[in-house]
Amino acid sequence: MKYYILFGPPGAGKGTQATAMAEKFNLCHISTGELLRAEIKAGTELGRQAAALINDGKLVPDRVVEAMIAGKFNSVKDVDGFLLDGFPRTLDQAEALDEMLEEEGEEVTAVVSIMIPDETIVRRIQGRAAIEGRADDADLSVIEHRIETYHAQTEPLIAYYQAQDKYRQVDGTGTVEQVREEIFKIL
Repeated sequence: MKYYILFGPPGAGKGTQATAMAEKFNLCHISTGELLRAEIKAGTELGRQAAALINDGKLVPDRVVEAMIAGKFNSVKDVDGFLLDGFPRTLDQAEALDEMLEEEGEEVTAVVSIMIPDETIVRRIQGRAAIEGRADDADLSVIEHRIETYHAQTEPLIAYYQAQDKYRQVDGTGTVEQVREEIFKIL
């Protein structure tokens, strides 16, 4: 089984690229954002807690996200692998993922990182807010906090996966097609 991680700052185009990646390589796309939004929409207790954190630009607790991911790994069949989008976001989550996979005799296959500058992040997220009506994407202070959180908590994963020789980076400032072509070369 293959386990790919789609990595990059908010607004880098992970969601845009994930669908094509999943289709071409028969992967189950697991977006923690989508999983959380489903909980929020359903009005579950988890959804209410997650909404409050997300609206403040904060991360949902690791144990909650890890349980959702493990549930997907165990329930989805007839795929050649999984594409994780939005997980792991911290070193603790990366270590937990490694442990989770190791228990099954598996490991992360590769990390595909779509990188863009901070100015592009702001522009893309604000555009997404207008198109998709996502309230968590509309407020500039929330966007800036998400960028700061990404730099502080998620960027350290680059060194973590480089040390394992699993980190591959693509320039996310090109067209959707250019970025996709670079990603497909990696996969």
